Amino acid sequence: MTQESTAPGQLGEPSVEAVEVPEPGAVTIVVPTFNESANIRQLLHQITESVPSRLPCEVVFVDDSTDDTPQVIEEAAQDCPFPVTVIHRDEPVGGLGGAVVEGMKAAGSDWIVVMDGDCQHPPSLVPELVATGERANAGLVVASRYIKGGSRAGLAGSYRVAVSRLATWMTKSLFPRRLHGISDPMSGFFAIRRSDIAAEALKPLGYKILLELAVRSRPRAVTEVPFVFQERFAGESKSTAAEGRRFLRHLAGLRTADPLSRMVVFGLIGLTGFVPNLAALWAMTHMGLHYLPAEIVANQFGVAWNFLLIEKLLFRDRRQHRHWADRTARFALLANADLVLRIPLIALLVGQFGLAVLPATALALVITFVLRFVGTEALVYLPSRRSGRRPGSRTARRAA
Repeated sequence: MTQESTAPGQLGEPSVEAVEVPEPGAVTIVVPTFNESANIRQLLHQITESVPSRLPCEVVFVDDSTDDTPQVIEEAAQDCPFPVTVIHRDEPVGGLGGAVVEGMKAAGSDWIVVMDGDCQHPPSLVPELVATGERANAGLVVASRYIKGGSRAGLAGSYRVAVSRLATWMTKSLFPRRLHGISDPMSGFFAIRRSDIAAEALKPLGYKILLELAVRSRPRAVTEVPFVFQERFAGESKSTAAEGRRFLRHLAGLRTADPLSRMVVFGLIGLTGFVPNLAALWAMTHMGLHYLPAEIVANQFGVAWNFLLIEKLLFRDRRQHRHWADRTARFALLANADLVLRIPLIALLVGQFGLAVLPATALALVITFVLRFVGTEALVYLPSRRSGRRPGSRTARRAA
């Protein structure tokens, strides 16, 4: 449910002079916030001082705060010469990345500039980001700390510097083609054309929305401008161990977005299932249980292990389509059907097609593996006909 109101001063039609003398397209500055009340006045002051009047501008705050940040935004907006909108979300779906997507959907300008609310991203760079995109006819302009003229000076301490470097190396190693030309995929400061965004395709998790945009909906052309990462004006960093875990899950989800990658990861997870399978088999046979029932029970340990890893690493974003009990039963049925099918399939390949036992077994393993993967994806994790669209979080949108 959304409540929306409009205030005077919203971006209007361009004047006759603006049509005759083309200027850079209007810009919507999207700022995701979480308990940043101490930074809001300074940020809006910097934007007011930095963005020239000839560049039509609006600011959209998407707020997940538990403090008085929305009220501070409304008060500080009274002194701004541009429209300021606050979208407060009751449920922070997707974290700060989800907030950015919400702001992009609400943007009404040709260009969208995404920046943090802690004043570490200098608003003075907004006109240059837009102008660079216009000159280069680019769809995405990234403010980078890692090209000539840029600096990560505002990162607090050697630990955060090391984490930033490691995260950058990991992402560029996993997505060398998609991130070609982007030296700083961890940057939270960039400009993108609204026409280059496929918001419906985005599945943000955490605060690294640039990585999500570059991988899932790569814009037509990318360019960069250097920027110096500033020190936080007030408050505390939102970079925590929990955010780090979300980032790793996000990487896994992006890397397995295509079917071939998912199949490879599915196979690797299946291989790890041999460990609990063999451990359980060894324990039960040493307790005196006959090897045949022991093998049947031990196989369930491997199935349970594989299911847990697949749920966490491979199909995390699809778990909402079915109840967990339904998913568990379907996965167990497919996993055990794999064993039942393999023996008669080997007999068929040997008896009817004349294959030797070893190649017949290898071929049967490949066939049942592919069938198991396809069956898992289609029967366990695809949405059922009765499962509708997942309800979004309740938001309240108002002009400040």
